[in-house]
Amino acid sequence: MNRILTLLAATLALTCLAAGPDAIVWNIDSTTSIAGHPATLLGHPKVIDTPKGKAVLFNGVDDAIFLDTHPLVGAETWTWEVLFRPDSGGAEEQRFFHFQETGTQNRMLFEIRVLGPEGAKRWCLDSYAMGGAGLALMDRAKLHSMDQWHWAEAVYDGKELRNYVDGALQGRGDVKLAPQKAGGTSLGVRYTKVNYFKGAIAKARMTPRALSVEEFLK
Repeated sequence: MNRILTLLAATLALTCLAAGPDAIVWNIDSTTSIAGHPATLLGHPKVIDTPKGKAVLFNGVDDAIFLDTHPLVGAETWTWEVLFRPDSGGAEEQRFFHFQETGTQNRMLFEIRVLGPEGAKRWCLDSYAMGGAGLALMDRAKLHSMDQWHWAEAVYDGKELRNYVDGALQGRGDVKLAPQKAGGTSLGVRYTKVNYFKGAIAKARMTPRALSVEEFLK
């Protein structure tokens, strides 16, 4: 058992190192605090066991977690990765992870759009970033499975914003984003408490530089 724990710790250390010493990794495995940041709850999100480890489940109606921290403050370039599972039965528009600068409209946001007929619904990724200027990236033709684990990734290199699902490019566009100032985070809903997410979130990594696809968490 000790050997297994040692190997797991070494693997995590190498993963963080690959992204650089300033990478911030959040295991979304508690409703009390996340990465040492006290959590404020709406509704009753709950911790569940999954094949990906512990995660937090949101009901898509009134569950959310708020944190008084913005992990990408001051970053001129950045990469944001989230391991999540969108579950069937939620609304068409859902916001599942949001960084919000205090007192402004500047923000970074991961969303999904659920599309298709009943019994065969799928989703596409919608990413938005605003820092003075703003840009949304969404391609309704690039659809993904419900009730399965996926990585959502957004990368800003100082000139271009790109988003990915499981390392596959979804969209890209030129934009000049100012670095974000201090603010907060919401999980399971937009920061303004609308568009709740139905599903689970297990992990996030925020890196203050633009990673290549090969450097993404797998």
